[in-house]
Amino acid sequence: MPFVYRLALPALCLSLILPSAFSVQAEEPTPAAADQTAEEKPVERPPLLERSEEEATALERNLPLQEQQQLQTGSDTFLALWKPANTSEPQGAVIIVPGAGETADWPQVIGPLRKKLPDIEWSSLSITLPDLQSDVIAPRVVETPPETKPADVAGAAPDATTAAPIEQVAGGEADAVDPVVAQTSEEHLLADAERIFARIDAALAYAEQQSARSIVLLGHGTGAYWAARYLNEKQPSQIERFVMVAAQTPVTVKPALAELTPTLKLATVDIFYMDKPQDRNEALERLQASKRLKGSSFSQVSLKAVPNSSAQQEQLFRRVRGWLNPQKPGE
Repeated sequence: MPFVYRLALPALCLSLILPSAFSVQAEEPTPAAADQTAEEKPVERPPLLERSEEEATALERNLPLQEQQQLQTGSDTFLALWKPANTSEPQGAVIIVPGAGETADWPQVIGPLRKKLPDIEWSSLSITLPDLQSDVIAPRVVETPPETKPADVAGAAPDATTAAPIEQVAGGEADAVDPVVAQTSEEHLLADAERIFARIDAALAYAEQQSARSIVLLGHGTGAYWAARYLNEKQPSQIERFVMVAAQTPVTVKPALAELTPTLKLATVDIFYMDKPQDRNEALERLQASKRLKGSSFSQVSLKAVPNSSAQQEQLFRRVRGWLNPQKPGE
């Protein structure tokens, strides 16, 4: 029996030592595991570019370098396309403001005008607008369900103390605007206006650096709205005339364009296409609003859409040229 105990004792000690050794070894991570843990730390990614920045980068790759200008607004840099007038005595400069979703060289209106204006003694400066936050978040209409009436018990009439007043029920059925979303949308709208105004300011400063003796602001689509709002709020003395082409008021924005144009204190031409009833009615509203004020220098030009795109762009260019360079009697 003592011999058996002597054989079992080493085995017993070994069984007690091995688990503790394995546990200590498990607690100590291997160098490979430590390196893997370090690699799994989240990597900080640079912020994504705005859509307008990506499109501007694409333009930079395809357009001549001498046309590209990087203008600065605080910490914000944006692409502008400059083409000097093809004459020794230019008439001035036209600052072009694109509409929503358009680039500084958009194939409709923006690109054709900026390229053709230098041939009629006007320099052109087409700018890039930022992505609009107000287009992302719009006020949401919340439908409030009507209050439920207490169920009749055994055919008994409803208790007068628990029945909801008629006014309260009617009010419950009315639609309401979510105040939180509406406030957020208004904040984004103000931020959009601030960024756009800063870019027009930078374009105006650049045109002045080029010794432009006359500066015209031209806006297309929703760009015409932001240009009109800029003129209404900032009233820059350097800008002498304003051109609107197919003007549109952004869906979520107030005041409407018809409220802004009558207040502008500079010569304004409103070029619109009469084929669409909504565009025609909005143009009529702007014209009627301008007639209510004395001394208004607001005028309109109606165009018909042409199936051929190049012919339509040429038609628009002739109208803009005729307004910028009116023929003198006898010419």
